Amino acid sequence: MRLADRVFAPHYAAPVLMVIARETPLRAARDGDSDVRAALVPGDVFEVFELAGGNAWGKAPGCGLVGYLDETALVRASS
Repeated sequence: MRLADRVFAPHYAAPVLMVIARETPLRAARDGDSDVRAALVPGDVFEVFELAGGNAWGKAPGCGLVGYLDETALVRASS
């Protein structure tokens, strides 16, 4: 949503803040054999934009990368 004034999209989503619960790869695509962009560790924050098919798509603000990971590696961030 923070780019809505600069980027056109059919819809915008506010991220849901989650936390990495176990070490997991951040991948370039949904496929489990796609390129690994980063290794996320417990405690890392992950901004989820979409959950579908057992995968979460979003941004890891710590490294500034966007990608996919197994949604079971996530827990809700405590407020």
